[in-house]
Amino acid sequence: MDIRTELSEFLKSRRARLRPEDVGLRDFGGVRRVAGLRREELALAAGVSIAHYTRLEQGNGQSVSDEVLDAVSAALRLDPDESKYLRQIARRPTACEFRQATPDSHRGARYLLDSLEAAPAFMLGRHTQIVGWNPLAVAVFGDFPSLPEEDRTLTHLLFTDPYVRELHRDGWERAAREHVAHLRTLLGHFRADPKVIAHIERMRAESADFARLWGEYLVGRVIGRVFTLHHPVAGELRFYGERIMLPDEPACCSVDVYATEPGSDTARALLELARESPAPSGVR
Repeated sequence: MDIRTELSEFLKSRRARLRPEDVGLRDFGGVRRVAGLRREELALAAGVSIAHYTRLEQGNGQSVSDEVLDAVSAALRLDPDESKYLRQIARRPTACEFRQATPDSHRGARYLLDSLEAAPAFMLGRHTQIVGWNPLAVAVFGDFPSLPEEDRTLTHLLFTDPYVRELHRDGWERAAREHVAHLRTLLGHFRADPKVIAHIERMRAESADFARLWGEYLVGRVIGRVFTLHHPVAGELRFYGERIMLPDEPACCSVDVYATEPGSDTARALLELARESPAPSGVR
């Protein structure tokens, strides 16, 4: 994956979803040879020269000022996550992205996982690799610890594991879209990490659904959401998913916790599931 191409295609995708009237321009009718706004129209709406915008859409963002990026973001009607992503992929990676983990890097996160006895929880790395888990995560999501390390990612579970897909049932498409959108925010932040890019390229090759959704250029952090899973033993489980971001941690990016309403049917089902299906916690 070439980041310059990613920048170019991202801008084209956002330009294509707008019409002249969306940005206060007149549409004089006739046959439009491109979907959405033309480059000239976008440049006019942003108040920048066509040369500046063309250079940016060709993937050359290094010489474009922050003011131009802000103007283009506003003209394209980008939301905060999309605007941040645009600025990230238009710039060279910062040195902090290359920090390496130490043996104690995720000690605190590991203690957090061990303390969560009534909620499934994962510790995730830069490309959604599962680097830690508690017993309930295995009881709910299956025997993912037995997978090869290179396949032990949330992306693989969601897009290639029939068991996990069946857990979501009708909610799978929503979960998949949200996951891809969040993965793209990780690409923006860790674009200097070749493992992140390799993971995305591999998933595009292995899953037609992933390739389809990746091609929509979805961008959006997923911090919290409410969803239902259909467990073969415990039945219907209603979760409040919370993603605890760890911005300064080189070993992992977040801890994902799947909380339940106290005293609910889901809470009782999880306690029973934990008793019937004990499994060891783990940290890679």
